[in-house]
Amino acid sequence: MANNNNKAAECNDGKRLYTVTVFSENQVGLLNQISIIFTRRHLNIESLSVSQSALPGIHKFTITSITDEDTIEKVVKQIDKRVDIIKSFYHTDEDVVYQEIALYKVSTEQFLGLGSIEDLIRKYNIRILEMSENCVVMEKTGHYEETQGLFQELSTKLTVLQFVRSGRISITRSKIERLSDMLAKLEAIKKQ
Repeated sequence: MANNNNKAAECNDGKRLYTVTVFSENQVGLLNQISIIFTRRHLNIESLSVSQSALPGIHKFTITSITDEDTIEKVVKQIDKRVDIIKSFYHTDEDVVYQEIALYKVSTEQFLGLGSIEDLIRKYNIRILEMSENCVVMEKTGHYEETQGLFQELSTKLTVLQFVRSGRISITRSKIERLSDMLAKLEAIKKQ
């Protein structure tokens, strides 16, 4: 997987990485419906994460894709047309605070043989989640460059037995979620 920020920066044709946020009730098959919209526009989904939102009963999909603003705007409008969708939005990196989480599994013997474990922990701000006779599992949260940087350093010094990175999770920089504003307006209209 290539660096998302570098990919976006390399595009001279107006393309960049966008974060799409979709709010919905938890419905079977909805993820498939959303991914088809990206597929029809020949857009690759760079990362995907789904979780409950701060609003009870509402789930939040966080999807990243590299494209131009016109295309992502059309994608969001198509997503909004789905019956099960409450609302969707798109954001640039400047609009959101985001992180990824990565897990690394290495041999305990090799890890202890590094000698500079404390330096590695401080340099990358990693947490050791589990240490057994056979393996060490570490966690690193951060942006892509940080999680990938640790993977590359570990790979040059020892054998990485397993590595996994989550999709992007993000929240907007605004005071409250835009969905909250929209739902408040709808509630006010209903009361009139």
